[in-house]
Amino acid sequence: MSLSFLSGVIASPWDIIRSLIDIGIVAYVLYRVLGLIRGTRAEQLLKGLVLLLVFTVIASYLKLDMVNWLVEKLWILFAITIPIVFQPEIRRFLEQLGRGSFFASRRFLSKMEDYENIIAEVSAAAKVLSRNRVGALIVLTRQTGIGEYLESGVKMDSLVSSALLINLFVPNTPLHDGAVVINEGRIERAACFLPLSDNPNLDQQLGTRHRAGLGISEVSDALVLIVSEETGIISLAQEGRLQRGLDGDSLKEILTRELLSDERSGDTLLRRWSGENRES
Repeated sequence: MSLSFLSGVIASPWDIIRSLIDIGIVAYVLYRVLGLIRGTRAEQLLKGLVLLLVFTVIASYLKLDMVNWLVEKLWILFAITIPIVFQPEIRRFLEQLGRGSFFASRRFLSKMEDYENIIAEVSAAAKVLSRNRVGALIVLTRQTGIGEYLESGVKMDSLVSSALLINLFVPNTPLHDGAVVINEGRIERAACFLPLSDNPNLDQQLGTRHRAGLGISEVSDALVLIVSEETGIISLAQEGRLQRGLDGDSLKEILTRELLSDERSGDTLLRRWSGENRES
């Protein structure tokens, strides 16, 4: 009797291997799904859902009836709105699954010089564009992604160089109209259309380019470089604020402070910029 009981409790080697394979597949799929929403606004919403789940468990454990009733209603609301909110990520997941790129490997670089080089190239391009009074709009993403605003642009996936940035904004060329987006250490998209700022207190002299730069900085933590076509003035939009009258050196100083200081304090931002968790 005891032997039969033990044989039912002790799993066979094949059962253990099968369980490990099962757990590994689920863990990998979850990892890749989280990678799809990493750096997007959906990431922040997912964190909110996790906090709501923790709050639900605590309220249930303490038997807070009114709070439990409220949380249940919130879950019903989220069940309706989540498919709408996560629509870009769901579409991206299905597209990658259909192309077979969902299981593609990823690559990354890790040298601080890579980031310094990107900042130097962007600053050098801004100098030339300003001197020649060529309008430009360059978005440097940070932790909050703007994937939903990139669909309007043309995919580039190119190395960041001042020569390429300058040529992209040459008037009357196919990609000069719109924004260039630098993400994960590469020029990801060009000719992107961004949301305009609805701030009623903006200077009336600011044109569409500046309003678009401010608009995307209001809905994300991106740094947005703007070069005025009329005056050649270099501006930087951040968190809905606009710094004007910059030159190449001051721009480089600000970008270095904003983009590199977090890495020295242990932040993961620059691992994203170098291409970690980027598809091959």
